[in-house]
Amino acid sequence: MIQPWELSHRADRRALPLADRHYNRQSPGSPQFVPPGRCLVLLTEAADALWVTSYPFAEWVRHRWAGALVNSLFRRESGTTASTLIRAACAATRAVWEPPPLGMVTFIDPRVTRPTMVRGVPVVGWTYMQAGFRPDGETEGGLPAFRLWPEDFPAPLPARPFGGQGDLFAEEAS
Repeated sequence: MIQPWELSHRADRRALPLADRHYNRQSPGSPQFVPPGRCLVLLTEAADALWVTSYPFAEWVRHRWAGALVNSLFRRESGTTASTLIRAACAATRAVWEPPPLGMVTFIDPRVTRPTMVRGVPVVGWTYMQAGFRPDGETEGGLPAFRLWPEDFPAPLPARPFGGQGDLFAEEAS
């Protein structure tokens, strides 16, 4: 797999428009778009997709997935398929952190996220399931949860450096 993601940061101006268009954005226009704490922010070179892995400290989490990595933002507007981007983001996350025993979770709001039609049936979370996540119940507020267990993570594949310049000393691929 070629890594489509480059490293970004919680206040990257190139990523702000994508973050502002994401349905769970708390304060559109705010210069920071990531929850407090440890995070990995990824952006495609064309700035047409954005991913955030949050790694909250378990003692500050109030849901049953305390201790898990959390995909707190994913927005794709064009380019590479969503499931490919999700797998690549999980590989980049694994290059930074070894998956904890609870793996990674994401929550999808079906009221604002259009389900994928699969054989004529609407399926919430289909793209995540194509990337290896499995349904894992609901939040107290009724949002479907999907989990990627540690054994289902792809092999580590670091994101490209911020700015996309790549490794200047890497040997050319043959």
